[in-house]
Amino acid sequence: MSDESREFHKPVRRPAEVFDRLFAAEDPAEVSRVAHSTAHALLARVRADPDRAVVDRLVAFTDEYGLDDLAELWSRSPARTLPGALWRLYLLQLMIHDDPHTAALLYQRGRAELRSVDEIVAGAPSPAGPDELVALIDTIMRGLFEGDFAVALDRAAAFARVQASGATHVADDYEPTEPARSSAFTTRALRLSDYAADLSACAGLWRREALS
Repeated sequence: MSDESREFHKPVRRPAEVFDRLFAAEDPAEVSRVAHSTAHALLARVRADPDRAVVDRLVAFTDEYGLDDLAELWSRSPARTLPGALWRLYLLQLMIHDDPHTAALLYQRGRAELRSVDEIVAGAPSPAGPDELVALIDTIMRGLFEGDFAVALDRAAAFARVQASGATHVADDYEPTEPARSSAFTTRALRLSDYAADLSACAGLWRREALS
């Protein structure tokens, strides 16, 4: 590739609806070893010396490079492991970055419907528009590398629960007139609920020094 072509190359972005990817099977033991070793090495190195520029690059990773590299490393890891948690966090971030207006709609609806402390734990301002939600998810991601890792996981889980609640209620709104759209929001709500449960479990494992 020429320097001129490289200058104008844009990474392939994935739509917000795409949460999982499947890749050609390799040796499962080797895939697991690489996933765990890269996740632990990355986190240990950055958290030991959280250089601002390095953290900025990690927070902005999917904006610049898309998901392919991370997916090859971590997408097949069990949910309640360190690489599995990192994969889900990057997916959650990309979902917000790809469509912040829908994310804001779901968050505001979820905040109105959900009777819990999740909106407080997540830490979004009120009201939370598209720009505020992008800033929030980036702040949560930054906490993985230079803050309390378990708190960052808890905040992400709370954020996902509020989004899931909003998606559930929006799905109900569309059911009588646009069943296909309703189904898409229901699918998103279920996946976000799963992510919230997994990230909460990972936070507990981290605090017990048992997140492998």
